[in-house]
Amino acid sequence: MITHNPSVLLIYTGGTIGMIENPETGALENFNFDHLMSHVPELKRFNYRIASYQFDPPIDSSDMEPNLWIKLVKIINYNYDYYDGFVILHGTDTMSYTASALSFMLENLSKPVILTGSQLPIGVLRTDGKENLITSIEIAAAKDEEGNTMVPEVCIFFENHLLRGNRTTKINAENFNAFQSFNYPPLAVAGIHIKYDTSLVRHPDNSKPFKPHYVLDPNVVVLTLFPGIQREIVASLLKVKGLKAVVLKTYGSGNAPQLKWLIGELNEAHKRGIVIVNITQCSLGSVEMSRYETGMHLLQTGVICGYDSTMESALTKLMFLLGHKLNYQEVRKAMLSDLAGEITV
Repeated sequence: MITHNPSVLLIYTGGTIGMIENPETGALENFNFDHLMSHVPELKRFNYRIASYQFDPPIDSSDMEPNLWIKLVKIINYNYDYYDGFVILHGTDTMSYTASALSFMLENLSKPVILTGSQLPIGVLRTDGKENLITSIEIAAAKDEEGNTMVPEVCIFFENHLLRGNRTTKINAENFNAFQSFNYPPLAVAGIHIKYDTSLVRHPDNSKPFKPHYVLDPNVVVLTLFPGIQREIVASLLKVKGLKAVVLKTYGSGNAPQLKWLIGELNEAHKRGIVIVNITQCSLGSVEMSRYETGMHLLQTGVICGYDSTMESALTKLMFLLGHKLNYQEVRKAMLSDLAGEITV
Protein backbone atom coordinates (compact mmCIF):
# COMPACT_ATOMS: atom_id res chain seq x y z
CA MET A 1 0.00 0.00 0.00
CA ILE A 2 1.37 3.40 -1.03
CA THR A 3 0.94 6.14 1.57
CA HIS A 4 0.88 9.79 0.67
CA ASN A 5 2.79 12.20 2.89
CA PRO A 6 1.07 15.60 2.89
CA SER A 7 2.92 18.36 1.07
CA VAL A 8 2.78 22.09 1.72
CA LEU A 9 4.41 24.99 -0.08
CA LEU A 10 5.35 27.97 2.10
CA ILE A 11 5.42 31.28 0.24
CA TYR A 12 7.21 33.99 2.18
CA THR A 13 6.34 37.46 0.89
CA GLY A 14 7.76 39.43 3.82
CA GLY A 15 6.49 40.83 7.08
CA THR A 16 7.21 40.58 10.78
CA ILE A 17 7.00 36.79 10.94
CA GLY A 18 10.15 36.47 8.80
CA MET A 19 12.31 38.58 11.05
CA ILE A 20 15.05 37.33 13.34
CA GLU A 21 17.31 39.27 15.68
CA ASN A 22 20.92 39.72 14.65
CA PRO A 23 22.87 38.60 17.74
CA GLU A 24 25.64 41.12 17.06
CA THR A 25 23.66 44.27 16.28
CA GLY A 26 20.28 43.51 17.86
CA ALA A 27 18.58 44.66 14.65
CA LEU A 28 15.70 42.70 13.15
CA GLU A 29 16.56 41.17 9.79
CA ASN A 30 14.83 38.90 7.29
CA PHE A 31 16.13 35.35 7.54
CA ASN A 32 16.51 32.87 4.72
CA PHE A 33 13.50 30.57 4.62
CA ASP A 34 15.62 27.85 3.06
CA HIS A 35 16.85 27.40 6.65
CA LEU A 36 13.34 27.37 8.08
CA MET A 37 13.74 24.02 9.81
CA SER A 38 16.65 25.29 11.88
CA HIS A 39 14.66 28.32 13.03
CA VAL A 40 11.44 26.37 13.66
CA PRO A 41 12.63 22.85 14.56
CA GLU A 42 9.09 21.88 15.59
CA LEU A 43 8.27 21.47 11.89
CA LYS A 44 10.45 18.35 11.80
CA ARG A 45 7.78 16.57 13.85
CA PHE A 46 5.40 16.83 10.90
CA ASN A 47 5.58 13.93 8.51
CA TYR A 48 5.11 16.44 5.71
CA ARG A 49 7.03 17.46 2.63
CA ILE A 50 7.50 21.18 3.20
CA ALA A 51 9.07 23.38 0.56
CA SER A 52 9.45 27.15 0.48
CA TYR A 53 9.46 30.01 -2.01
CA GLN A 54 10.81 33.37 -0.90
CA PHE A 55 10.18 36.79 -2.40
CA ASP A 56 13.54 38.41 -3.09
CA PRO A 57 13.67 41.00 -1.74
CA PRO A 58 10.94 40.48 0.88
CA ILE A 59 8.02 42.91 0.60
CA ASP A 60 6.80 44.97 3.51
CA SER A 61 3.04 44.55 3.48
CA SER A 62 2.62 48.33 3.18
CA ASP A 63 4.20 47.98 -0.27
CA MET A 64 1.89 45.17 -1.41
CA GLU A 65 0.46 45.92 -4.85
CA PRO A 66 -1.95 44.22 -7.31
CA ASN A 67 0.98 43.06 -9.46
CA LEU A 68 2.25 41.08 -6.45
CA TRP A 69 -1.17 39.45 -6.03
CA ILE A 70 -0.81 38.35 -9.64
CA LYS A 71 2.66 36.98 -8.82
CA LEU A 72 1.19 34.95 -5.95
CA VAL A 73 -1.49 33.50 -8.23
CA LYS A 74 1.19 32.49 -10.74
CA ILE A 75 3.25 30.77 -8.02
CA ILE A 76 0.22 28.87 -6.74
CA ASN A 77 -0.91 27.88 -10.23
CA TYR A 78 2.58 26.69 -11.24
CA ASN A 79 2.78 24.50 -8.12
CA TYR A 80 -0.89 23.59 -7.88
CA ASP A 81 -0.53 19.93 -8.83
CA TYR A 82 2.52 19.33 -6.64
CA TYR A 83 1.23 20.33 -3.20
CA ASP A 84 -1.78 19.60 -1.03
CA GLY A 85 -1.94 23.13 0.30
CA PHE A 86 -0.26 26.52 0.43
CA VAL A 87 0.72 28.79 3.32
CA ILE A 88 1.49 32.43 2.53
CA LEU A 89 3.54 34.30 5.13
CA HIS A 90 2.55 37.94 4.86
CA GLY A 91 2.73 41.20 6.78
CA THR A 92 -0.44 41.96 8.70
CA ASP A 93 -1.14 45.51 7.49
CA THR A 94 -2.50 44.50 4.06
CA MET A 95 -3.12 40.80 4.64
CA SER A 96 -6.92 41.19 4.38
CA TYR A 97 -6.56 42.93 1.00
CA THR A 98 -4.36 40.11 -0.30
CA ALA A 99 -6.66 37.40 1.04
CA SER A 100 -9.69 39.09 -0.50
CA ALA A 101 -8.03 39.54 -3.89
CA LEU A 102 -6.82 35.93 -4.00
CA SER A 103 -10.29 34.63 -3.14
CA PHE A 104 -11.53 36.05 -6.45
CA MET A 105 -8.42 35.36 -8.51
CA LEU A 106 -8.22 31.66 -7.54
CA GLU A 107 -11.56 30.58 -9.00
CA ASN A 108 -12.94 27.16 -8.06
CA LEU A 109 -10.08 26.55 -5.63
CA SER A 110 -9.90 22.96 -4.36
CA LYS A 111 -6.90 23.32 -2.03
CA PRO A 112 -6.26 25.44 1.07
CA VAL A 113 -4.46 28.75 0.70
CA ILE A 114 -3.77 29.96 4.24
CA LEU A 115 -2.34 33.41 4.94
CA THR A 116 -0.67 33.99 8.27
CA GLY A 117 1.91 36.14 9.94
CA SER A 118 2.70 37.47 13.37
CA GLN A 119 2.75 40.53 15.57
CA LEU A 120 6.19 39.61 16.95
CA PRO A 121 9.14 38.32 14.87
CA ILE A 122 9.63 34.57 14.80
CA GLY A 123 13.05 35.01 16.37
CA VAL A 124 11.63 36.70 19.50
CA LEU A 125 11.06 34.55 22.58
CA ARG A 126 7.34 35.39 23.00
CA THR A 127 6.53 35.30 19.29
CA ASP A 128 3.08 34.36 18.09
CA GLY A 129 4.66 33.47 14.75
CA LYS A 130 5.59 29.87 15.52
CA GLU A 131 2.08 28.89 16.63
CA ASN A 132 0.47 30.66 13.66
CA LEU A 133 2.91 29.04 11.22
CA ILE A 134 2.71 25.51 12.64
CA THR A 135 -1.09 25.49 12.82
CA SER A 136 -1.44 27.02 9.34
CA ILE A 137 0.69 24.23 7.91
CA GLU A 138 -1.42 21.62 9.67
CA ILE A 139 -4.63 23.18 8.31
CA ALA A 140 -3.17 23.43 4.79
CA ALA A 141 -2.47 19.68 4.86
CA ALA A 142 -5.66 18.59 6.65
CA LYS A 143 -8.01 16.12 4.98
CA ASP A 144 -11.14 14.34 6.19
CA GLU A 145 -11.56 10.57 6.55
CA GLU A 146 -12.40 10.28 2.85
CA GLY A 147 -9.27 12.14 1.80
CA ASN A 148 -11.00 15.42 0.94
CA THR A 149 -9.42 18.77 1.76
CA MET A 150 -10.93 20.20 4.93
CA VAL A 151 -10.88 23.86 3.90
CA PRO A 152 -10.49 24.49 0.13
CA GLU A 153 -10.60 28.26 0.58
CA VAL A 154 -8.40 31.31 0.86
CA CYS A 155 -8.24 31.93 4.61
CA ILE A 156 -6.40 33.86 7.29
CA PHE A 157 -5.23 31.98 10.36
CA PHE A 158 -4.38 34.14 13.33
CA GLU A 159 -4.58 33.74 17.13
CA ASN A 160 -6.29 30.32 17.03
CA HIS A 161 -8.98 31.30 14.52
CA LEU A 162 -9.31 30.30 10.86
CA LEU A 163 -11.27 33.02 9.06
CA ARG A 164 -12.55 33.27 5.50
CA GLY A 165 -10.06 35.65 3.92
CA ASN A 166 -12.52 37.95 2.16
CA ARG A 167 -14.44 38.48 5.40
CA THR A 168 -11.51 39.75 7.44
CA THR A 169 -10.30 43.13 8.61
CA LYS A 170 -7.24 43.99 10.67
CA ILE A 171 -8.52 45.40 13.96
CA ASN A 172 -5.53 45.41 16.29
CA ALA A 173 -1.96 46.68 15.94
CA GLU A 174 -1.01 45.93 19.55
CA ASN A 175 -2.30 42.50 20.57
CA PHE A 176 -2.06 39.03 19.04
CA ASN A 177 -5.73 38.95 17.94
CA ALA A 178 -4.98 41.13 14.92
CA PHE A 179 -7.91 40.06 12.70
CA GLN A 180 -11.65 39.79 13.00
CA SER A 181 -14.44 38.50 10.79
CA PHE A 182 -17.43 40.46 12.01
CA ASN A 183 -20.10 39.15 9.65
CA TYR A 184 -19.08 35.50 9.24
CA PRO A 185 -18.13 32.93 11.90
CA PRO A 186 -14.70 31.24 12.07
CA LEU A 187 -14.27 28.20 9.82
CA ALA A 188 -12.18 26.54 12.51
CA VAL A 189 -10.93 27.17 16.03
CA ALA A 190 -7.60 25.74 17.20
CA GLY A 191 -7.45 24.64 20.82
CA ILE A 192 -6.19 21.27 22.01
CA HIS A 193 -7.74 20.04 18.77
CA ILE A 194 -8.54 21.96 15.59
CA LYS A 195 -12.33 22.01 15.38
CA TYR A 196 -13.68 22.68 11.90
CA ASP A 197 -17.20 23.92 11.25
CA THR A 198 -17.70 22.09 7.97
CA SER A 199 -21.15 23.62 7.46
CA LEU A 200 -19.52 27.01 6.90
CA VAL A 201 -16.84 25.92 4.42
CA ARG A 202 -17.25 26.58 0.68
CA HIS A 203 -16.44 23.74 -1.69
CA PRO A 204 -15.49 23.82 -5.38
CA ASP A 205 -17.66 22.67 -8.25
CA ASN A 206 -16.02 19.35 -9.10
CA SER A 207 -17.40 19.52 -12.63
CA LYS A 208 -15.25 22.60 -13.33
CA PRO A 209 -11.48 23.07 -13.26
CA PHE A 210 -9.45 25.36 -11.04
CA LYS A 211 -9.10 28.66 -12.90
CA PRO A 212 -6.45 31.24 -12.00
CA HIS A 213 -6.92 34.87 -13.03
CA TYR A 214 -4.17 37.37 -13.73
CA VAL A 215 -5.96 40.65 -14.41
CA LEU A 216 -6.84 43.51 -12.07
CA ASP A 217 -7.79 47.13 -12.70
CA PRO A 218 -6.87 49.44 -9.79
CA ASN A 219 -8.88 52.46 -11.00
CA VAL A 220 -11.03 52.33 -7.89
CA VAL A 221 -11.31 54.67 -4.91
CA VAL A 222 -12.80 54.59 -1.40
CA LEU A 223 -14.98 57.57 -0.43
CA THR A 224 -15.83 57.79 3.27
CA LEU A 225 -18.70 60.08 4.22
CA PHE A 226 -18.40 62.27 7.32
CA PRO A 227 -20.24 65.25 8.80
CA GLY A 228 -19.01 68.41 7.08
CA ILE A 229 -17.76 66.71 3.91
CA GLN A 230 -17.20 69.34 1.21
CA ARG A 231 -18.67 69.31 -2.28
CA GLU A 232 -15.40 70.37 -3.95
CA ILE A 233 -13.57 67.37 -2.54
CA VAL A 234 -16.27 64.87 -3.54
CA ALA A 235 -16.68 66.41 -7.00
CA SER A 236 -12.96 66.39 -7.73
CA LEU A 237 -12.61 62.80 -6.55
CA LEU A 238 -15.51 61.56 -8.66
CA LYS A 239 -14.05 63.31 -11.73
CA VAL A 240 -10.54 61.82 -11.44
CA LYS A 241 -9.37 60.76 -14.90
CA GLY A 242 -9.70 57.01 -15.43
CA LEU A 243 -11.87 56.39 -12.36
CA LYS A 244 -14.18 53.42 -12.90
CA ALA A 245 -15.62 52.52 -9.51
CA VAL A 246 -16.16 53.86 -6.00
CA VAL A 247 -16.57 52.09 -2.67
CA LEU A 248 -18.84 54.47 -0.76
CA LYS A 249 -18.61 54.09 3.02
CA THR A 250 -21.88 55.33 4.48
CA TYR A 251 -23.47 55.52 7.91
CA GLY A 252 -25.38 52.76 9.68
CA SER A 253 -27.41 50.56 7.35
CA GLY A 254 -26.30 52.48 4.26
CA ASN A 255 -27.41 56.04 4.91
CA ALA A 256 -26.02 59.33 3.61
CA PRO A 257 -26.77 63.00 4.40
CA GLN A 258 -29.66 64.46 2.40
CA LEU A 259 -27.52 67.03 0.63
CA LYS A 260 -28.80 67.90 -2.84
CA TRP A 261 -25.29 68.45 -4.13
CA LEU A 262 -24.12 65.02 -2.87
CA ILE A 263 -27.03 63.20 -4.48
CA GLY A 264 -26.41 65.19 -7.67
CA GLU A 265 -22.69 64.35 -7.80
CA LEU A 266 -23.37 60.66 -7.24
CA ASN A 267 -26.08 60.67 -9.88
CA GLU A 268 -23.78 62.35 -12.41
CA ALA A 269 -21.04 59.81 -11.68
CA HIS A 270 -23.55 57.00 -12.20
CA LYS A 271 -24.54 58.48 -15.57
CA ARG A 272 -20.85 58.59 -16.58
CA GLY A 273 -20.66 54.84 -16.01
CA ILE A 274 -18.88 54.84 -12.65
CA VAL A 275 -19.96 51.91 -10.48
CA ILE A 276 -20.70 53.02 -6.90
CA VAL A 277 -21.01 50.38 -4.19
CA ASN A 278 -22.49 51.22 -0.80
CA ILE A 279 -20.93 49.60 2.28
CA THR A 280 -21.39 50.57 5.90
CA GLN A 281 -18.78 52.21 8.11
CA CYS A 282 -19.97 49.91 10.90
CA SER A 283 -17.84 46.84 11.57
CA LEU A 284 -20.87 44.62 12.12
CA GLY A 285 -24.02 44.55 10.02
CA SER A 286 -25.24 44.98 6.48
CA VAL A 287 -26.41 47.71 4.12
CA GLU A 288 -30.19 47.97 3.63
CA MET A 289 -30.77 51.06 1.51
CA SER A 290 -34.56 50.68 1.45
CA ARG A 291 -34.76 50.81 5.25
CA TYR A 292 -34.56 54.62 5.62
CA GLU A 293 -35.28 57.57 3.35
CA THR A 294 -31.61 58.61 3.51
CA GLY A 295 -30.67 55.29 1.97
CA MET A 296 -33.47 55.34 -0.59
CA HIS A 297 -32.02 58.52 -2.09
CA LEU A 298 -28.78 56.69 -2.80
CA LEU A 299 -30.65 53.79 -4.37
CA GLN A 300 -32.41 56.21 -6.71
CA THR A 301 -29.08 57.62 -7.94
CA GLY A 302 -27.89 54.18 -9.10
CA VAL A 303 -25.73 53.36 -6.07
CA ILE A 304 -25.77 49.58 -5.53
CA CYS A 305 -25.88 47.62 -2.31
CA GLY A 306 -22.64 46.15 -0.93
CA TYR A 307 -24.54 44.10 1.68
CA ASP A 308 -22.16 43.08 4.51
CA SER A 309 -18.97 43.30 2.47
CA THR A 310 -15.75 44.49 4.05
CA MET A 311 -14.04 47.46 2.48
CA GLU A 312 -11.08 45.25 1.51
CA SER A 313 -13.34 42.75 -0.21
CA ALA A 314 -15.45 45.32 -2.06
CA LEU A 315 -12.34 47.11 -3.30
CA THR A 316 -10.53 44.03 -4.58
CA LYS A 317 -13.71 42.56 -6.06
CA LEU A 318 -14.17 45.70 -8.14
CA MET A 319 -10.52 45.54 -9.27
CA PHE A 320 -11.05 41.92 -10.27
CA LEU A 321 -14.25 42.54 -12.24
CA LEU A 322 -12.96 45.69 -13.96
CA GLY A 323 -9.77 43.84 -14.88
CA HIS A 324 -11.87 41.45 -16.97
CA LYS A 325 -13.19 44.37 -19.05
CA LEU A 326 -16.77 43.72 -18.03
CA ASN A 327 -19.21 46.43 -19.02
CA TYR A 328 -21.03 48.65 -16.54
CA GLN A 329 -24.10 46.45 -16.17
CA GLU A 330 -22.04 43.26 -15.89
CA VAL A 331 -19.95 44.73 -13.07
CA ARG A 332 -23.07 45.91 -11.24
CA LYS A 333 -24.67 42.47 -11.55
CA ALA A 334 -21.55 40.69 -10.30
CA MET A 335 -21.18 43.07 -7.35
CA LEU A 336 -24.70 42.09 -6.28
CA SER A 337 -23.73 38.41 -6.49
CA ASP A 338 -21.79 36.24 -4.03
CA LEU A 339 -18.73 35.09 -5.98
CA ALA A 340 -16.50 33.64 -3.24
CA GLY A 341 -18.44 33.77 0.00
CA GLU A 342 -17.67 37.47 0.44
CA ILE A 343 -21.23 38.69 1.07
CA THR A 344 -24.50 37.45 2.53
CA VAL A 345 -27.15 38.24 -0.07
